[in-house]
Amino acid sequence: MFDLDGTLVDTAPDLISALNYVLDREGLRPVPLSAARNMIGAGARKLLERGLEVDGREVTVADLDRLTVDFVDYYAKHIADGSRPFEGLEAALDLLAAKGHRFAVCTNKLEWLSKLLLDRLGLTPRFAAICGQDTFGVAKPDPAILRETVARAGGQLPGAIMVGDAGPDVGVARRAQVPVIGVDFGYTDVPMSELKPDRLISHMRDLPDAVASLIAR
Repeated sequence: MFDLDGTLVDTAPDLISALNYVLDREGLRPVPLSAARNMIGAGARKLLERGLEVDGREVTVADLDRLTVDFVDYYAKHIADGSRPFEGLEAALDLLAAKGHRFAVCTNKLEWLSKLLLDRLGLTPRFAAICGQDTFGVAKPDPAILRETVARAGGQLPGAIMVGDAGPDVGVARRAQVPVIGVDFGYTDVPMSELKPDRLISHMRDLPDAVASLIAR
């Protein structure tokens, strides 16, 4: 079970581009990519809220609704301009698939955007299920999203492992009582090492060994 943004794919370039498109149109300063990476991870609406907070801008709920629609519309049109799988991902998936593992995506991104992104990157066929915050009406760290994604992928919870880059990923795994592998190259305002995943990796080439060690345990 994989998180998407910051775990499978480095989506920051296109997400921040969409954020800055909206901010510029509202007469606000753009947010540098390096400073904005850790704003990602809680969905489009939260990313917008964080971007607006940088400039001290307060908006109404109606304004935020409108800006979110505009953000998603722009982002969908540019979803894979700069986004790419993290180095070593596909080789790691090949090794794991050869050992009989099945893969699914469990993300707080909208399902249709997740599928669109993975389609554009040619990754969709690798996943038995791709589920987002709107698929079951719940988001991480609610364990229901992980349980339902496992079921949709044709798996069973005792055989599941979560892989993610931030607190919601560790939280959903703990609540669903499955082990979790943390990656330290994603988007989080709390270092993954401090979140104490069962295994911590710094490159996707280390994923197969981390999975094997959890299975052996």
